[in-house]
Amino acid sequence: MIHQNVIPGVRELQRLIRDVPDFPKPGILFKDITPLLANPAGLSLAVEFLTQPFRDQHIDIVVGAESRGFIFATAVARNLSAGFVPVRKPGKLPAKKLSITYELEYGTDTLEIHADAIKPGQRVLVLDDLLATGGTMRACCDLVEKLGGQIVGIAILIELAGLAGRKKLEKWPLHCVMCYE
Repeated sequence: MIHQNVIPGVRELQRLIRDVPDFPKPGILFKDITPLLANPAGLSLAVEFLTQPFRDQHIDIVVGAESRGFIFATAVARNLSAGFVPVRKPGKLPAKKLSITYELEYGTDTLEIHADAIKPGQRVLVLDDLLATGGTMRACCDLVEKLGGQIVGIAILIELAGLAGRKKLEKWPLHCVMCYE
C-alpha cells in the first residue's frame, strides 16, 4: 500500500518502481528501482525531489550509502554544489578508515568511511535509495557524527514505513520521496 504523497509528480515515479516478490529471499517484496533509473525523466525527477528540500541548507558534503545510494547521492551533491563521500562495505576503501558494525534483522553488517572524508563542522546530507529497518542509515549517520560532521538531514527515495526504520533516525530531519506500508 502506498501512502498519500504530498509531492506533485510522485505518482509518475511510483509507476517506475517494480515490485519483485521473494527477492532476495522468500517473503520479501523487493522495490526495484532499475526501471526508474533507465527512464531519463524519472531519474531526473527523483534526483530533483531528493535535492529540493536541501537547496538552501548550505550542504558541504552528501554522504551516499553503498551501493544504490551512490547513484542518487552523487547527482544530489552536484545539484547542491557539494562534495560526495561514499560509505562502503569493508575492504573497498584504500586509505585509513573508520568502521562501524551494526545489527541487522538476522545478524550484523559493517560499513566504513575514510577517516579524513568529513571535517568537523561540515554540513552533511546523508542519502540512500531505501529506508527499511533503519540500520544502514543509522550506521551512516553515526559514522558522520564520529568524524565531527553536522547532519543537516537525511534524504530517502523510498521508505518502507511498516518496518519502522524512521524510529532509529528520530534525532535528524528526514525527507522521504515515496513511502510504502
